[in-house]
Amino acid sequence: MPSTDSNQWASHVQAIRQTLAARKQGLLGYIDARKTAVLVTLQPNAHGELEVLFEHRAKTLRRQPGEISFPGGHIEPSDNSEADAAIREASEELGVSVSDIELVGALDVLPAGSSLLVYPFVGLIRQGVRLNPNPDEVAEVFSLSCNRLLMFDPDVYDIPLKPEFPEDFPYHLIPNGRNYKWRTAVQRQYFFQMDGWVIWGLTARILKHFLDLQR
Repeated sequence: MPSTDSNQWASHVQAIRQTLAARKQGLLGYIDARKTAVLVTLQPNAHGELEVLFEHRAKTLRRQPGEISFPGGHIEPSDNSEADAAIREASEELGVSVSDIELVGALDVLPAGSSLLVYPFVGLIRQGVRLNPNPDEVAEVFSLSCNRLLMFDPDVYDIPLKPEFPEDFPYHLIPNGRNYKWRTAVQRQYFFQMDGWVIWGLTARILKHFLDLQR
């Protein structure tokens, strides 16, 4: 039988208040997501023009071999922050000292699929610092002018995403059953085709976001 204590609700609300105050707001459904950090890496060239660095990933890698990416990787327990992880990964992959990389700022967090969160940052490598890419991860590093990228319009493709249901899905528990009107979703893909390189996927989405913030 429910309690008649008139203060019970207030105690309950106070307990909820304390629980919420002790936690950091996150993204629902991503508590156990894999977290990675990437660095949109900038470096001035010999003529003083700012360039964006890209990695052509080694073909021996298990994930996305031969594709174009920014430096980045998993956030480790030893990293003090997501930004530190991005700088550490860039240092390891590009073969430069952490002290040669300056953190410029943070971009928006990108939920990628249902089990991955990508934390993108912008970093600057000092002019004249020589790169020594790790051959186990990087086949080649190339750069594109930041100003040129700002004037470039990528190809855009909208991909409709449709749910697929298992045979035992309980249609009988939802209104209209199999005829339920599910919300449609679209994933936008950008393709930057420049100098023989094709930049697409998460890298292109992060690049587009970075460029849009400057326009």
